[in-house]
Amino acid sequence: MKGLYLVTPDWDDTEKLVAASEQAIAGGASMLQYRHKTATHELRMEQAAALLAVCRRVNVPLIINDHSTLCEKLDADGIHVGNTDASVAQVRAKLGKDKIVGASCYGDLQLARDTAAAGASYVAFGGFYPSRVKKYEVTTPPDIITRALSEIDLPLCVIGGMTPHNARPLIALGAHSVAAISSVYAAANHQAAAEEFAALFR
Repeated sequence: MKGLYLVTPDWDDTEKLVAASEQAIAGGASMLQYRHKTATHELRMEQAAALLAVCRRVNVPLIINDHSTLCEKLDADGIHVGNTDASVAQVRAKLGKDKIVGASCYGDLQLARDTAAAGASYVAFGGFYPSRVKKYEVTTPPDIITRALSEIDLPLCVIGGMTPHNARPLIALGAHSVAAISSVYAAANHQAAAEEFAALFR
C-alpha cells in the first residue's frame, strides 16, 4: 500500500463520480475508497458497483467505508472503519482473512496498536490539517508517524486536509499513503491533481 489513497466525496451524481474517479486513477491513484455518508441504500449500491467495475478493469483496490454488508455483497476488496463503526475484529471476522481492513486511529497511538493487534491491514492517522469535508479538531502531531513506525508493522495512511504541498513532510517522515478527497475531486483537472500526489512517492 503506497501512494494516493483516493476517497470519494458525497456526490449523488453517479456518472460524474465515476468519470472523476476514472480520471484520478489514470493520474496514479493506487487505491479508492467509496465513502458517501448521506446516500440512500440504493444509491450506495449503485455507486459502489459502478466504481468496483472501474477498479477491476485497472486492478486498483476498492475499499468501502463503514458498510461491511455492502463490501460483502459486492465482493469489494476491503473496508475502512472509524470509531463509531463496527470494530476491526468484528469486520475481520465477518469478511475473512483475505479482505483489506483499514481503520481510522485519529491521533491515538494506543488505538493504532489495538487496531493492529485486532487484524487491521493498515492504520490511518489524522486529521493533520483542516479539512474542507470533515469537521474535527486538528490535533494529530506529525511525530505520531515516526512513533508508530517504530512499533507497528503496518502501512500508515495520513488523512485530513491533504494537498501535495502539505503531504510532503508527512511522507518524508514515513507515511506510506495519503488520503485525499477535495484536493482531487474539487480540482479542475482530476487526473493532473492525482498526478501531483503520485509524484510525491516516486
